[in-house]
Amino acid sequence: MSNHAYDPSQDGARMSFDGAMSYGDYLKIDALLALQSPLSDAHDEMLFVIQHQTSELWMKLAIHELAAAREALGRGQMAAMFKMLARVSRIFEQLNNAWDVLRTMTPADYTRFRETLGNSSGFQSYQYRMIEFVLGNRNANMLRPHAHIPEVHDWLAEELRRPSFYDDVVSLLFDTVHGERGAMPAPVLDGPHEPREEIQAAWEAVYRNVDQYWTLYELGEKLVDLEDYFRRWRFNHVTTVERVIGFKRGTGGTSGVQYLRRMLSVELFPELWNVRGEL
Repeated sequence: MSNHAYDPSQDGARMSFDGAMSYGDYLKIDALLALQSPLSDAHDEMLFVIQHQTSELWMKLAIHELAAAREALGRGQMAAMFKMLARVSRIFEQLNNAWDVLRTMTPADYTRFRETLGNSSGFQSYQYRMIEFVLGNRNANMLRPHAHIPEVHDWLAEELRRPSFYDDVVSLLFDTVHGERGAMPAPVLDGPHEPREEIQAAWEAVYRNVDQYWTLYELGEKLVDLEDYFRRWRFNHVTTVERVIGFKRGTGGTSGVQYLRRMLSVELFPELWNVRGEL
């Protein structure tokens, strides 16, 4: 065994960063690691804080990717949009995996610090709300929990004033499928999205003529993939909450598990799921 420790500088690694940008400088690691401030002495509160903070970081990236996907769709850059949608699906896969870590916390662990949360709740995540709004699940009532932060309320309200990403997809769908037959206008989707027969019929034309409408077919499958991961995230949320707090009312005032179960029935792209039974 050698008595000499390996020196990375011999292979060209920089070892001194006085006056140069380091890894910690670029990522602002000191500031990032200073943001975890548990309010109790409970061991598991650090897990709870980090779980939710990292989830918000992943959601920030999801919003960034969805905004770029929307712009790519508007420019007709379909391949770029597909890559971004695939990335959002993988982001939700990461969010799903995080529940496995949180589920190591037992009810006894959680009750030690639950009171420190006050009325705070994941129900109030404005980034999660933005993801729902962008994808088409639009309920104006959900602006109200954000009224106390005007810039957040305005950000979400502005999104509601424009067509959703799924609206834009449906417009492309109708322009492509019906354009040669008299430009049947796409329906305007407003509020929580309910299945529309005319949209399902257009998707059915795509799925029955895959070779003719390959790009739309690929887009439909990318959206189903995204919602598949999104649904799994919701389901894992329900089971984790039930495992940790049972059927207690949520800290934010919701009915807890019952509220989350109700959200499981909400579909982002119902026509793409319903059309499968018609093929």
